[in-house]
Amino acid sequence: MRPILYVDDEPDDIFFMVRACKRAGLEEPIETVSDGSEAIAYLSGTGKYANRLRYPLPRLVLLDLNIVGISGFEILKFIRATPAVANLPVLVMTSSNQESDIRRAHALGANGYLVKPGKIEELVRMIQAMRDYWLACDRFSGNRA
Repeated sequence: MRPILYVDDEPDDIFFMVRACKRAGLEEPIETVSDGSEAIAYLSGTGKYANRLRYPLPRLVLLDLNIVGISGFEILKFIRATPAVANLPVLVMTSSNQESDIRRAHALGANGYLVKPGKIEELVRMIQAMRDYWLACDRFSGNRA
């Protein structure tokens, strides 16, 4: 089963996301990376991520925009410019509700833009909705990459 790649540099956000995914009944494994360089290495299959049996291409990328080093916007540009991963569905999942960030993310090819909720119950509902569409209903995303 192909994993979901979650890119976020905040340990608390990673903890709550993994917990919410379990509570939401998500069957796909969650792979987490905590910076842009690591995300690009994972997606490129380089360095410690070279073993594609251990680190298969993700089925879906959840991407925070505000991460240290290489930003989420730069990761999104990389994804869309790299043929091997260009068609991966990418959902921005960030704390920014800025209209300029939303427009920029969509212009760079994000498939969706989600603002992280403040409560775990709301995050669980968001993950369930994401699961029900992107992992259960959307036929095209299941065949990508």
